[in-house]
Amino acid sequence: MNIEIKKMETDEEIRGKAYVHWKSWHEAYPGLMEKKYLDAHTLERCTERAFRWTENTLVAKDGERVVGFVCYGDRGEEAPGYGEIFALYVLADYYGKDVGYKLMHAGLEHIKDYPNKCLWVLKNNARAIRFYQKCGFQFDGTEIVSSNIAPAVEVRMVLGE
Repeated sequence: MNIEIKKMETDEEIRGKAYVHWKSWHEAYPGLMEKKYLDAHTLERCTERAFRWTENTLVAKDGERVVGFVCYGDRGEEAPGYGEIFALYVLADYYGKDVGYKLMHAGLEHIKDYPNKCLWVLKNNARAIRFYQKCGFQFDGTEIVSSNIAPAVEVRMVLGE
């Protein structure tokens, strides 16, 4: 296994990112989200979104195969002064192989000039929360009920100093 982290550039990489987005939701979120919402999270929908939003995305590749991705950027007026990790997904076959850490560090490098760094995670996603805590993130007490990902409670985590 030789993992390369790189900017997403080609149509094949965009399709690979879409597949990881779709597959990882179906691997990680059963029991955390309503089944009807997961069923609506189709590969076709992920592919449309991947081609619509190509900026600020890095992919992890094992050879020619995309096995993970991270999206990062600026939340703008919604959270002034915050750089955010918007999404980080890795295929289950690559859990525990440092792919997530490599993606996180690469994404954080792109938002290093922001005075604050944050991410949002499902409140009941214990696996992801443990991973983010190992990366130095901690809860700041902010919660929202997100309608973007079905009615679900998300909590904000900020990078500790």
